[in-house]
Amino acid sequence: MQHDRIDRAGEMAVFVAVAEAGSLSGAARRLGLTPSAVSRIVARIEARLGVQLLVRTTRTLRLTAEGETYGRAARRILADLDETEAALANRGCPRGRVRVSAATAHGRLVIVPLLADFVERHPGITVEIDLSDELADILGGRADVAIRFGPLADSPLTARRLGETGRTVVAAPAYLARAGTPRRPTDLARHNCLDFTFRRAEPGWPFREDGRDSILPVTGSIAANNGETLVQLALRGGGVTRVGNFHIVDELASGRLVPLLEPFNPQDREAIHAVFVGGPAMPARVRVLVDFLVERMRGGGLG
Repeated sequence: MQHDRIDRAGEMAVFVAVAEAGSLSGAARRLGLTPSAVSRIVARIEARLGVQLLVRTTRTLRLTAEGETYGRAARRILADLDETEAALANRGCPRGRVRVSAATAHGRLVIVPLLADFVERHPGITVEIDLSDELADILGGRADVAIRFGPLADSPLTARRLGETGRTVVAAPAYLARAGTPRRPTDLARHNCLDFTFRRAEPGWPFREDGRDSILPVTGSIAANNGETLVQLALRGGGVTRVGNFHIVDELASGRLVPLLEPFNPQDREAIHAVFVGGPAMPARVRVLVDFLVERMRGGGLG
């Protein structure tokens, strides 16, 4: 049993090579082993786990669902092992790759501008950033750190608060000159409201009037799945929109967009967190990135 435990890292490396090469013979050539030796190692893993990891025919090889899960875990474990050895060899300097997932607009406007300073501070770390409004599967090994907005679902992941942002109703001066300026929330019924396409718990825009909160349904000719598109539409005089403040810092400062209905703004805030796999085995490369984001974003003032 003890010998099996010692060999598991090597077995994982063989399995990852098979998954990447797409064949036993390809993995064997990469590792300097015989195909039969590679086949025996894979069979040993399957026997120990009691599941089938590969489906093999004379011409093709594919991973089962269990094989995909094992492969992702094996890659993560081997990467952590490489990082640990590299850190010890380099006197504790964090090294390796950190994969960051962020929403498209927030990533481009807030996260990306910080990365040059981070890699200058930690030259041994390589950052891969994926900008997408889809939620990355951290437990599945698709990212090391994800930036999430709003309430967090219950999960085994660790979260650290990076800050928060509010929202503002805005329009371009050219649009207001043409369509008029709304003075009360109900005036929006006469305006082209540019809204998000994704579903929310409350359909509409929140306002606070006479001490009472309400949700006002809005309609318009264009909707989009991200705030950056809505800002561009508003800048071109397309209508009124309500977006996160981090989208419009420069536009408000320059006067290209004008805040509207501020006396009725409920000042609702949305928390921003970095989410990752924590615990004692948390890789140093992930820890220093999260620490850096906390340091830089908590004082950043997203509005």
